[in-house]
Amino acid sequence: MQDDTIVAISTPPGVGALGMIRLSGPEAVAITHQAFRPAKLKEATGHSLHYGRFFVKEHPLDEVVVSVFRAPRSFTKEEVVEISFHGSPYILRKALTELVRLGARLAEPGEFTQRAFLNGALDLAQAEAVADLIASSSAGAHQMALAQLRGGVSDELKGLREQLLNFTSLIELELDFGEEDVEFADRTQLNDLIQRMLARLSGLIDSFKLGNALKQGVPTVILGKPNAGKSTLLNALLNEQRAIVSDIPGTTRDVIEDRIVLEGIEFRLMDTAGVRETDDQIEQEGVRRSLSLAQEASFLLYVFDLQTESPVEASGYVQELDLPSDTAILLLGNKTDLLEAVPKIPTLPYPSLSISAKSKEHLPTVTHAMVEQVQAFAHQQPGQPLISNVRHHHALTQARDALLEVRQGLAYGLTGDLLTIDIRTALHHIGEITGEISTDEVLGNIFGKFCIGK
Repeated sequence: MQDDTIVAISTPPGVGALGMIRLSGPEAVAITHQAFRPAKLKEATGHSLHYGRFFVKEHPLDEVVVSVFRAPRSFTKEEVVEISFHGSPYILRKALTELVRLGARLAEPGEFTQRAFLNGALDLAQAEAVADLIASSSAGAHQMALAQLRGGVSDELKGLREQLLNFTSLIELELDFGEEDVEFADRTQLNDLIQRMLARLSGLIDSFKLGNALKQGVPTVILGKPNAGKSTLLNALLNEQRAIVSDIPGTTRDVIEDRIVLEGIEFRLMDTAGVRETDDQIEQEGVRRSLSLAQEASFLLYVFDLQTESPVEASGYVQELDLPSDTAILLLGNKTDLLEAVPKIPTLPYPSLSISAKSKEHLPTVTHAMVEQVQAFAHQQPGQPLISNVRHHHALTQARDALLEVRQGLAYGLTGDLLTIDIRTALHHIGEITGEISTDEVLGNIFGKFCIGK
């Protein structure tokens, strides 16, 4: 527990119906008691609401509702008070100044959540999920953050870490009886555990691309030859004239980006320059950027004109791009409105649809297929967690590398003292995720990115 009491405005800046100030610390109730009438907060029970007036140096400021949470049954496991005012910025500033005068200290960014972590209410991964939950802009990002906040990743990692720690203890116990040639840790069981951990860590590591995409928005590149209808498709998906549409080839020379949420999944749509050979240096740079973005994207929408390019040719061109294996791909044969008869699309390596971006024919089918493609690439059973945090991805990769060294050491019959070096390294990196291993620098970097008041 911290020995001082912090205070901050916990609602966004600007005018609103309500504004809230939060306090946490040993004197949270006592400090609020001094500014509240009728002054009965000191005797208040936990999880109780109190209506009254807030005073500044004996002058009434506002009518308020005070929520009291007694330690340890609060977010921070400390005494916590939340005061609801009318949402005037002037009122909130005056009240905050008065609470500081009465003994509270202005909170640093993320300090309430940091106290929850330090006091054992949350582990570090769950604390980071709080920030992700606040920042979530789609149902997919929200559900992922909520699963992590509930301990989806943490519980599994803690269980694996505890099993590995038990084996480490047995191996180190063997070192105390080195001259007696005893073996407390069964090497076969240890190898089985390493195999299970490697499989699970690899699954979490592989989930990062999708998890990060859901968190930031799925990077979706619209690629195709000039005049295939890429910009028209972008405008149709966004339902607005976002990109200039022209019959002149090479109209789009730079990347145009916007966002759309489909069935709870956010997509970052990027309309790119048409890919073709050209002597125009500016257009050449646009083509280079288009192909580079396609290599980095999580999703590729390849648009082709059914009048000039067959589905088989389109599929062959995409195959030649040699995109990463985890890139979702959807082929869209465009301009069906200009054809007397729509050709039947043969069986191809990629999902394919015939559309008219101009008339928006079959557009709901396109958006549904986009969602299905992302879900198919999740490779996750319902309820299993995805990771979206760069720090977690790095730590898991380091832990996996250390466990691969342990597995190799077991195969070579290395002695216990050498095995424990790599096991301890794996334990360290797993502990970094949940906060069992942490430094002030790491904590400062994590919580410094939070908003003040949370």
